[in-house]
Amino acid sequence: MHNLHVKLLTLLLLGGGLVFAWFKIHLLGLPLRPNQEATVWTVEARVEFQGGNRPAVVDLDLPDEYGRHEIVDEYFVSSGYGHTVHTRNGDRRTEWSIRRARGTQYLFYQVALVPASEASLAAAARDAPPPPVSRPDYEEPLRSAIEALLGKVRGESADIFTFAGHLLLELNRPGANSGYEIISKDLARGSREWVERIQYVLAGAQIPSRLVRGITLESGKVNDELTPWLEVHNGQRWEGFNPLTGERGYPPNFALWSIGDLPLVRVNGGDNVHVRFAVADRPQATLDVAQRRAERSYPRLLAWSLYSLPLNTQYVYRILVMIPLGALIVIALRIFVGVTTFGTFMPILIAIAFRETQLAWGIGLFCIIVGAGLSLRFYLERLRLLLVSRLTAVLILVIMLMLAISVLSNQLGLLQGFSIALFPIVILTMVIERMSITWDELGPLEAFKQGFGTLFVAVLGYLAMTNPTLQYLMFTFPELLLVLLALAILTGSYTGYRLTELFRFKDLATEAEQNAGTGTKTS
Repeated sequence: MHNLHVKLLTLLLLGGGLVFAWFKIHLLGLPLRPNQEATVWTVEARVEFQGGNRPAVVDLDLPDEYGRHEIVDEYFVSSGYGHTVHTRNGDRRTEWSIRRARGTQYLFYQVALVPASEASLAAAARDAPPPPVSRPDYEEPLRSAIEALLGKVRGESADIFTFAGHLLLELNRPGANSGYEIISKDLARGSREWVERIQYVLAGAQIPSRLVRGITLESGKVNDELTPWLEVHNGQRWEGFNPLTGERGYPPNFALWSIGDLPLVRVNGGDNVHVRFAVADRPQATLDVAQRRAERSYPRLLAWSLYSLPLNTQYVYRILVMIPLGALIVIALRIFVGVTTFGTFMPILIAIAFRETQLAWGIGLFCIIVGAGLSLRFYLERLRLLLVSRLTAVLILVIMLMLAISVLSNQLGLLQGFSIALFPIVILTMVIERMSITWDELGPLEAFKQGFGTLFVAVLGYLAMTNPTLQYLMFTFPELLLVLLALAILTGSYTGYRLTELFRFKDLATEAEQNAGTGTKTS
């Protein structure tokens, strides 16, 4: 029953920690490696118009919060203009206004885009289906041409998407018959009006469709316009179609800007309106991108992140969250390997000091202090002092040794010697005391064995606790502490042999094998 309880608790902790971490990776796009970079695309929309020396209001369509890209930041540049952002029926637009618009006016909108996370794509796929489409009342001769086209395509298609693809192929086929030419008469193929005419034809088959506009993300693109595209709904999801070829899908790196047939920009109080787009890319840390995404979409989730703490507090917790990992190393080496140390977590405290002194200097300073303190401790033993008084004396002597090393380092120009003050004084004192007691009770060999075991575990703990990838994972995903807790509980039920005991009982195993081979018994 006890083992079952331990196993269930371990599974619960493991599952909770891993699920929370996966949730943050899936939802926010948090990377698993530090310094991982993502490509951030900056798209700039420039609105230009001629002011008529009168009040002007500019209404510009903005990218919506769905699609294959997500907004991580946006900027509005409009000197002298007031602006607001409003959303109506899921459509985001910005409105600039000014009391007097004189001469040529320039307004700029910049948006930073990144590829959408899996969660955002899944949410977009669950978009509400469009309302039923009413069949238009076509007029002749357009009615005859559309009915003939729909009848031909219906016999060559299997579903809504294949129907739309074949229809587009027929309309864009070179040398199409005169009946189809009536449908596309006086329309520039690939234009917004062309896509609206295709929607008009699809309505005859009661197929939901919509006009979308977007821009292909290519670095260095300037003075570009949005590309009209067609989307068709099959009752479950929207699918894009090239209005010129009927090819299903979207161009590479196609960023959706607007949905619907509303004008891209409307200007009240100005003439000669033009909107031009420019595109540029830049690398940015994936972690920063994920944080920006969380600020816009999941502010409450970000509020519970360690990154929301003040920087000084963050630095403290970057160290604290690594201590359980060092403790797990102590567990592994003591329980499974059989390394003996002075105290259970004393090596981890020494490893924390190594973070500041650096490993090589830390080992050297540790050996010097412990060696000198041990010699002084043997001298104090001859004085037959009480335990508390002896510990106090050793503590004072340790501080004096540290002061002497710092002063000597200053005279020799060795700045690393100043870091000796970062060693935990009480811990050094206890190491000296425990080593001397072990020397007296078990001999110098066992004392040095535990001393070097302590140092060895401290070095391994330092290497793990200063690993950049592990530091990043533990601080970014603190729920992994639940995983470490589960492993600590699970190892508490281990009752098998340690690795060192295999060597310790090697002679007995060899003797047993020999006796088994000769058929003799040992009493």
